[in-house]
Amino acid sequence: MNNLIIFFINSTLLGVGLAMDAFSVSVANALSEPAMKLSRKRLIAGTFAFFQFMMPFIGWMCVVGAASAFAQFQKFIPWIALILLLFIGGKMLKEGIFEQNKVAADELENEIESGKISTKMLMVQGIATSIDALSVGFTISDHTFKMAFSACLIIAVVTYFICRLGLKIGAKFGLKLAGRATIIGGIILIGIGIEIFVRGIFGI
Repeated sequence: MNNLIIFFINSTLLGVGLAMDAFSVSVANALSEPAMKLSRKRLIAGTFAFFQFMMPFIGWMCVVGAASAFAQFQKFIPWIALILLLFIGGKMLKEGIFEQNKVAADELENEIESGKISTKMLMVQGIATSIDALSVGFTISDHTFKMAFSACLIIAVVTYFICRLGLKIGAKFGLKLAGRATIIGGIILIGIGIEIFVRGIFGI
């Protein structure tokens, strides 16, 4: 039971951490479509959730295939998981602190006159905000297929609701929270990386 709880908490926190970029973009999308319909909100949040599910799952499949061929490589997984999540989390912290994510927001604001984010732009947003999640597949490489699928599903569900929240907040508070959200996401991912490393090396 304890392992199940830890699995659920870790998967949820991964979802929160990874969804912060999508949250920031959702805030910007809400500004570009002030009168956004409910169906549109579901489509945007669903798109981000889909890519956040697929990227880590694809990463898991690739890594598991390699790890099966090179069993001795397994002992390096905690170290690599730590390095990857420190890198991703650190990158998010840097972007949040220096507000580099405003560049993407400015690009979206240039499209406000069109009144609607195109499907092509939405797909690009989905890929751009989830590409880092591909390497997260490495951090769950010790999961079974069922566990990996469940973890990715949890990440997707968390992403969906966070993006819905971002769309709602965007209309009221603008882009002020975007940088802070990225910082929070970075801290969460760094914390998970350390937890995975300690658990993998010391068996705690």
